[in-house]
Amino acid sequence: MSRPQLRIAAVVLTVLMVVVGANALDRLPGSLRTQIDAERTALAAAKTQLSGLRIGVASQVQAEPDFFGALPFGHQWPDRFSQAENELATASHEVDQLTSLEKHNRHSDKAAAESLLAQEKKARTKALSDGASVQLDATNFIDERNNLPRHIPEMERNYQAIHAFDFAPVTAAVQRAETDWPEKKSDLEARLAAEQAVATQTDAQWQATAGARAQAAAGKLAPADAGVLVRFEDSLQSSAAALPKQADELKSLSAQLYTSWDKLLVDMQTRGDGNAREYDQKIRTVRTQLANAAAKTGDVTSDEQWAIVPKTTYDAMRNDLGMAIEHKPAGKFDAEADRVAQPAGMAYVAPPSQASNQYGYWDHRDGRDFWVFYGQYALLRDLLSNHDYRPFDRYEYEDYRNYQTRGQTYYGRESSGSAPKYGTEAPATQNRYSSSNYAHTGGFRDSKYAAKSGSYRDSQFASPSAHDPNADHSPKTFGHNAAPAAPPARTYHPAPAPSRTPSRSPARSFGKHH
Repeated sequence: MSRPQLRIAAVVLTVLMVVVGANALDRLPGSLRTQIDAERTALAAAKTQLSGLRIGVASQVQAEPDFFGALPFGHQWPDRFSQAENELATASHEVDQLTSLEKHNRHSDKAAAESLLAQEKKARTKALSDGASVQLDATNFIDERNNLPRHIPEMERNYQAIHAFDFAPVTAAVQRAETDWPEKKSDLEARLAAEQAVATQTDAQWQATAGARAQAAAGKLAPADAGVLVRFEDSLQSSAAALPKQADELKSLSAQLYTSWDKLLVDMQTRGDGNAREYDQKIRTVRTQLANAAAKTGDVTSDEQWAIVPKTTYDAMRNDLGMAIEHKPAGKFDAEADRVAQPAGMAYVAPPSQASNQYGYWDHRDGRDFWVFYGQYALLRDLLSNHDYRPFDRYEYEDYRNYQTRGQTYYGRESSGSAPKYGTEAPATQNRYSSSNYAHTGGFRDSKYAAKSGSYRDSQFASPSAHDPNADHSPKTFGHNAAPAAPPARTYHPAPAPSRTPSRSPARSFGKHH
């Protein structure tokens, strides 16, 4: 072969090697194809197994129709198996998709194939688990029926626990709450009545099943009566366990009406890099406990705690530093808390037409109306404002109420310009939280409203100590008596993990305002 021919042959061979190599790379990994084959086999086996479970339960039910006909299970089990079969149908559809990807055999489909494989395994496993649960229930009911004479003493104990349950404490708590918060009367009464009905219905069923229990003890119980008694036995057991818990929950629910609380976002930070990056929020919870609805004072406590949150949550609240991200007023249940961020403390202000409430009053000075907290709520005011309270103006309060009725966050505006008055971008917030991790890691750096030098100590509303140039005006860390630690370095790759131990300030009660 001549040299030109050798060169041509070498080029052709090189091209063929490249093509073969590219084809070898552009394929699903062999290990993944093996997993798909194995899962296809497992799915076929699962279908056979689930069918066997259904046939087995059907045989049990058909052998004792009167017994199972008296149980809710006797009517529910076909639907439960149908749900499991639907889960297998979903798995079958995903296997079909995997087969198609396997046929095309493209490496670019690897991620899609792995995702489908995981979903299919989950659906197949759940279907078998649900089917096995139906079979177990059928077997357990038959076992209960066969051992009813031995269960009679336990039924007696559960009945006595329900019959003798003391409703007096929960009734007293509900009646007190109904008196203090009349708007919650119908809700609380309905909940209490539902709990009391359990005891009343149990008494009636106990009397109605007296004959069946006697026959069961003698081993002469008819199948249908056995089903009724087994159902009653399960009801006794669940009610005896649930009744104390439900009573405690209702007492706790009644107690919630006497507490107002706010969750403030007081710091933020990110830690780590790449996929290991974590997002932290520091939440200060400020609680005010009232003795009754007419109380003019309350015990104010607070605690602070770091929490790791999803990036989406962190980003959504990035503008809410210093804001109350949740607020629950007295007279409401915790589940009714307002979860739209709002200026901290503004929820405690009375409408101007009302003039005052238990927390403070509207005052007029130098041509403006502004809100003043009573002295007994000075701690509440200071915790909500990070010890830098700036009185709310009547007009901004009215704007806030307009935003609140629309379910929107009110950030306000500084009178001197377009800067927000509340939230992360507000110069006042940047001053209040200048010692925060967020500030020390450059969180405020890019804000066009970055805080300028200066303070609020010349304001007519500042506390007397604020006017004293020799007083300590350094930022405070609440819940601790010690001076704040030195600020951390600005480099943050990454900073040490924050403490997850909450700091607490002791409860305090203040005298009435005179």
